[in-house]
Amino acid sequence: MFSRTTACRGAQQAARSQAVRPAQRRGLASPASGSFQYQSGEAKGVKFASRDFAGPTTTLALVSKAGTRFQPLPGLTEGLQNFAFRSTDRRSTLRIVRESELLGAELTAYHTRENLVLQAKFLRDDLPYFVELFGEVAASTKFQPHVYTEEVLPLIHFAHKRFLASPTDMAIQSAHALAFHRGLGTPTASASTTPYTKYLDAELIEEFSKHAFAKPNFAVVANGAEHNDLSKWVNEFFDDVPSQAGSANSAGTQQTKYYGGEERIAHDRSNAMVIAFPGSSSFTGQSYKPEIAVLGSLLGGQSNIKWSPGFSLLGNAKATPGTKVNTTSAIYSDAGLLYTTITGQAESVAQTAKTAVELIKKIASGDVSTEEISKAKAAAKFKELENGQDVKAGLILTGNGLFSDNKAYQIDEVAQKIDSVTDEAVKSAAKSLLETKATVSSVGDLFVLPYASELGLNV
Repeated sequence: MFSRTTACRGAQQAARSQAVRPAQRRGLASPASGSFQYQSGEAKGVKFASRDFAGPTTTLALVSKAGTRFQPLPGLTEGLQNFAFRSTDRRSTLRIVRESELLGAELTAYHTRENLVLQAKFLRDDLPYFVELFGEVAASTKFQPHVYTEEVLPLIHFAHKRFLASPTDMAIQSAHALAFHRGLGTPTASASTTPYTKYLDAELIEEFSKHAFAKPNFAVVANGAEHNDLSKWVNEFFDDVPSQAGSANSAGTQQTKYYGGEERIAHDRSNAMVIAFPGSSSFTGQSYKPEIAVLGSLLGGQSNIKWSPGFSLLGNAKATPGTKVNTTSAIYSDAGLLYTTITGQAESVAQTAKTAVELIKKIASGDVSTEEISKAKAAAKFKELENGQDVKAGLILTGNGLFSDNKAYQIDEVAQKIDSVTDEAVKSAAKSLLETKATVSSVGDLFVLPYASELGLNV
């Protein structure tokens, strides 16, 4: 039997917990700002943005205009990425590692075609420490020759080997090179050993860093941080970062031009084909076309529903269940590439490639139902919202938008744009693909994989 005192105490505790729980649930269920919108600002020449999600952790990123598009020599972006968090004038590598471990944080660095990203995940209260660390890294990273030889170079070699082992990656990189030539066409992974021995050394990477980490060429973006706090610490800890680029560098800064073309690469591992066309820029760019995202979802290929081919045209028309098909709308600051990737047995890849072109012609002629387009709009809207909500994608898109067009990536506005796409706009977009030069890259059994002309495409 419980005593009366114990029973009363238990009732009191239960009452207190019931009174507290609703407030806790409300606090964790919604972001503090009330939406997924970014707030943006500028402090001493540094652009920054934040959105304050309720929760115990923060993700902070320094997004720089130093992706492979902007490197003046091959391999510089990879080299600079692998020097990240090595050491600064104030902190050794060991100190950075030990302090981050004691705070339970994660430090990473990665790059895309347009951006080099330094990223940290940590507890919210540690924001001042990591803003200060990022300011130091941007201002005074040490580029020791022995670190380059012993640690950085092997990492680049590894990325090179992994790239050559993947026909799919080779086909996608080839398609970008054909479509855009230099700039956006520069591969994100070095495709040969020449850059390491001919162009790269620690001094050249250091010179590139002065351009990458000049205030006009990067932005600081945070998820899970109060805007006023981020503003305060950016204003305090980025004084030593250069206000101007260290040397003139016009690589990748020209307006992107689309070219198109065809490349065929023999490979004995597997088969991959990429069929690509001019696409849409990011929402923050000047050539944003929401209908391209809808067209990409309509073609599709990869279902989001397990054990079902989904609604997409290619998902229901690919040669065999084992053939993998996916249509991607790759968005960049001033251009885009809409491409379909097909992998599998050579005969199945060839047949599916022909089907893909036939389906584009079908859409252009208006031979698709309003219901199919409505489903594609819903899928495209979901993808855009999911992509913008995703921490990594949101950080990159917002950072790139801030220093390219002084505009944050706002997913609410993107969703509205997709909602406004009409059936006629999708039809017109498909027709425009057929009227321009295509980009076709084939990797694998070239005896079986078709040429672009055999698919009815101009290159």
